[in-house]
Amino acid sequence: MTALLTVLGIVLFVAGILISVALHELGHMVPAKAFGMKVTQFFVGFGRTTWSFKRGETEYGFKAIPAGGFVRIIGMMPPAKGQDPTKVRKANTGPIQSMVENARSAEFETIAPEDDGRLFYQKVWWKKLIVMASGPLVNVVIAFVLFGGLFMLYGANVAQTTVATVTDCVIPASQATADRKCQDGDKESPAKDAGFVVGDKIVSFNGTAISSWDQLTPLIRANTDKPATIVVERNGRQETLKTNTIVNQVQDQAGSDKVVSVGFLGVSPEMKLERQGFGFVVDKMGELTVATVKAIGNFPQKLVGVAKSIVGGDRDEDSPMSVVGASRVAGEIASNQSLTGGERVAFLVSLLASLNLFLALFNFIPLLPLDGGHMIGAIWEGIRRGLAKLFGRPDPGYVDVAKLLPIAYVAASVIVVMGVLLVIADIVNPIKLFNG
Repeated sequence: MTALLTVLGIVLFVAGILISVALHELGHMVPAKAFGMKVTQFFVGFGRTTWSFKRGETEYGFKAIPAGGFVRIIGMMPPAKGQDPTKVRKANTGPIQSMVENARSAEFETIAPEDDGRLFYQKVWWKKLIVMASGPLVNVVIAFVLFGGLFMLYGANVAQTTVATVTDCVIPASQATADRKCQDGDKESPAKDAGFVVGDKIVSFNGTAISSWDQLTPLIRANTDKPATIVVERNGRQETLKTNTIVNQVQDQAGSDKVVSVGFLGVSPEMKLERQGFGFVVDKMGELTVATVKAIGNFPQKLVGVAKSIVGGDRDEDSPMSVVGASRVAGEIASNQSLTGGERVAFLVSLLASLNLFLALFNFIPLLPLDGGHMIGAIWEGIRRGLAKLFGRPDPGYVDVAKLLPIAYVAASVIVVMGVLLVIADIVNPIKLFNG
């Protein structure tokens, strides 16, 4: 049964990824066709074609390797300025120039005279921008819908004012690990000293009435090492507990790498699943977007740790992983008997939503061959043409993105190497969310 659930989790997650990829490419294709651009292919996957059909001028289908997808919009690689597009030919000059001209030649081999006016590079800049931005924006919408359904229909864990755990001693964040126990020399926690017990409901802190844990946390942190008087409700009656909070190193936020020295009490809240409203979804999407952008920025640094884990080093739980690793995690979640059915579904939905958000933001990176590279080209074209019109200068024309092909090839090679590295790590030293 466990093996069957594992396979089912993997299959459902992979299906979710392929649907997300298809919708991403649909996001490119729909506006492209609406703007009169010629779209000849719409495929999910890469490599050999396994199944396809043709409707109108566009071929739709699946490729053998389910690792992405593509829409072929004719004319994305423009001819050089002043060059007749019908006479683009392979170059035999330097290697870089040959690379560019050969790409131009390959692009225009399939262009017919009647396609004039329907080529991507011939369209106004804002249409190009919409076409390229719509793909990753679809992934943002998918993430929003999935997170929205999760938080509004299933709920989110919300910290209550009831104490779930009381810390015995003070352990700095730099030393806090899953197996770190209290040792000789560790200071007793202020909560232990005050006499907190599990189940206490915090009513007030230093005279301030407490209605939520989010309200309590900054009060404790700001109290540094000063006296603290806390009123709790215990067994139906209120009791007053007194202690001194202590300055300790803690995570700035849950899951954050940033450590701050602030006031510390030594209690953690009881969590309760509560359905949320639309405003919560918007706020959470904002938080997750910021966190994802930071994760992308830290990606090269994290990749060093991933490389080390391949040869026997420890694999951090928050290290990046490939689709292979994410699929494995999906299978692990689906078969974990310690989780309820609702928790498993929620975990899988959250995983797929997070992947969509990552794919969207990664594609917005202003670098070819990513969508963001074409978007920057379109924006720059709009700026140049706007300035030329403003100052009465000749129209500078389209931006020749073909000149950036050498950089695009290097970037694509780096992305492929990173992807292969992550796949290898996910096979030889995978991330394990659950022990046992």
